[in-house]
Amino acid sequence: MAERQEQAASDAVLTRIGQVVMLHHGGDREEARRRFLDLWAELGADGNPLHRCTLAHYLADTQDDPSDELAWDLRALSAAEELAEDHASEDGSPAAVRAFYPSLHLNLAADYVKLGHREAARTHLRQARGAADALGDDRYGDGVRAAISRLEVRLAEGGTAGGGPWGPPRQRPT
Repeated sequence: MAERQEQAASDAVLTRIGQVVMLHHGGDREEARRRFLDLWAELGADGNPLHRCTLAHYLADTQDDPSDELAWDLRALSAAEELAEDHASEDGSPAAVRAFYPSLHLNLAADYVKLGHREAARTHLRQARGAADALGDDRYGDGVRAAISRLEVRLAEGGTAGGGPWGPPRQRPT
């Protein structure tokens, strides 16, 4: 019974995050950022790592300053690593956790490109490419793999991450 209640609470948080994502995609970036920050305050630093990963992943999208975007993407990666460790201690790291890494590293690579840190960008892009085998053969997986390829080309050409449809589809991790 307690496990069901915990699952329902978990689903409620992810539903709330999804609702704010829709607000953001609807064009209200400022309100989405405010609501995401309120959710972050509710979760706290020790909150559920899945919730923190998901929330930080989307909060990064609402940032105006590339340094702030990087900070939120780093929080998302840290929470994903914590989630993977939690699952590894239980029953092995499930495919769903491993599937977070390509997008998380891709986002970090793009952040570092925006900040002019090309070597750090290359490092995270290699990690995204290396983790891409965890992606499904579906629209999301195809989109992330295509975004990795586009950013690889831009880095090879000396371009920046801005000014084009280079980026990954930012979807709630499942």
